Amino acid sequence: MIRTEKRDRSIFRRLLLHSLAGSAALLSLSLPGCIGRSAPAPMIEHYTFEYPSPPFANLSRLEQTIKVERFSVAKAFNTVSMVYRPEPFKLDTYASNRWIVNPGDMTSDYLLRDLRNSGLFRAAFSYRDYEDARFVLGGGVEEFLEIDEGNTRSAVMALSVTLLDMSRTGTPDRLVFQKGYRSVEPVADADPAGLARAMSKGMASVSAQIIKDVHEAVANLP
Repeated sequence: MIRTEKRDRSIFRRLLLHSLAGSAALLSLSLPGCIGRSAPAPMIEHYTFEYPSPPFANLSRLEQTIKVERFSVAKAFNTVSMVYRPEPFKLDTYASNRWIVNPGDMTSDYLLRDLRNSGLFRAAFSYRDYEDARFVLGGGVEEFLEIDEGNTRSAVMALSVTLLDMSRTGTPDRLVFQKGYRSVEPVADADPAGLARAMSKGMASVSAQIIKDVHEAVANLP
């Protein structure tokens, strides 16, 4: 009786091992098939501004230096997502489309580029540069979105900028001006690329006006 029981247990172990080995083989064969059938991740497309720097043929060069600080961004738009307003009190974002960088970086970087290309100042520095400048231009992005109203779509950008004269002592005395700028451009094509084109047009307009105002303010200072 003891020998028979031992032999039965041995047979049971072998059958159990064969069963587990077969289950593992089936699992290893089925996993690649499951992975292969899974949906691919959506491709993310990235957008940025694209426009030529505005010309300033009628303005004279100033022997002054200026530094552009990184712009802050209102919390609702402090993202690389492309924000749009489909209806009042509601904001949404495009699922598979992004700005290449945060709106604060994008607006301040392009404004700096336009300042340098204008040739209106002795030098224009980034906040990343170690050089000091007499004038510092800071600001913030207050709006940066597409607004949908019926069949009409508009690219809306609102910036506030502050110009400081660092040669003066104390913040109140350093303030040269603080102004707001807003652009509303129609979005011709109802897609993210159309929004990027309209935003680029708006940035070109806002950048030109900011640079003109800065030049005028600096030119009138002793």
